[in-house]
Amino acid sequence: MKKIFFIVLSIMTVLNAEEWAGRSGGFLRMGISARSIAMGGGFTAELDYSFPQFHNPAWTAFLTNRQLGSSYSNLSFDRRLAATSFATHLPPTAGIGIAWVNAGVTNIQGRYSTGMKSSMMQTGENAIMFTFAQRIFPWLAIGSTVKILRYDLPITESDQLTGSGIGFDIGILMKTKKFFTYGITIQDISSNYQWDTGNVYAEGRIYKENFPTIYRVGTRFNRKELTLVGDIGVITDHETIAETLPRIGIEYGFLDKYYFRGGFGNSRIAFGLGYEYELFKPHDSHIAYAFSMDWAVQSAHTISYSFSF
Repeated sequence: MKKIFFIVLSIMTVLNAEEWAGRSGGFLRMGISARSIAMGGGFTAELDYSFPQFHNPAWTAFLTNRQLGSSYSNLSFDRRLAATSFATHLPPTAGIGIAWVNAGVTNIQGRYSTGMKSSMMQTGENAIMFTFAQRIFPWLAIGSTVKILRYDLPITESDQLTGSGIGFDIGILMKTKKFFTYGITIQDISSNYQWDTGNVYAEGRIYKENFPTIYRVGTRFNRKELTLVGDIGVITDHETIAETLPRIGIEYGFLDKYYFRGGFGNSRIAFGLGYEYELFKPHDSHIAYAFSMDWAVQSAHTISYSFSF
């Protein structure tokens, strides 16, 4: 009986999580860099060198050099997810960053009203992110990110709908002198797409499609070659709590240049590898790979590169 109850509860949780994964702005909740994806995505309190401002904007206030990163995910069903990021310290106690995230679906076969094939089409979602963070104390920082959002959705060969909007993230980060770091973020505050269907449909109108807001609390433990990360997120639709999702991951370093990673989060199991090497200075370059698979057996391959200078 207990086994049956556990199976039913697990199925209900997964279905609910999948439902919310399909809500507006889902491409911003999939994970960006190979390192973060391989470790379950629980980076609310961890520094992601490829995209330091993505998981918690407060991290940019603790940067000591400039960080440049790029990432690409090859997803099932002709989907793609790519991102580029730049972040730097702003002396004496601040940091700034800019990032671009692009997602879409290619090879969509267009058809005329008669059913005959037309040209191939594709969709595209974009987010341009501007981040500023400030250290209040040597161990405490607060940061915020402004997101400019756009969604291009083809309707016919010659017509398309365009949704646009703006959103915000807020993050707090606390670093201890020991082995722990703690973080809090609120993601997608007022994020939305505003659509105008009047140019496509005779009875079109303007309406707003809101993103769910996510509240996350997380921690990071680091000692020698071992790093443990984890957070828990509460997803809301601005009225009710929809789901509570935990994420956890582990990383083990070997010979100060090789990294083995694994984790669970965002309804996916993942693992990955990382390699640090010298391009101009020791440990200034890092390349990472992640393989992830969700409950629907949809797999993804992600590769990322980061460069510090």
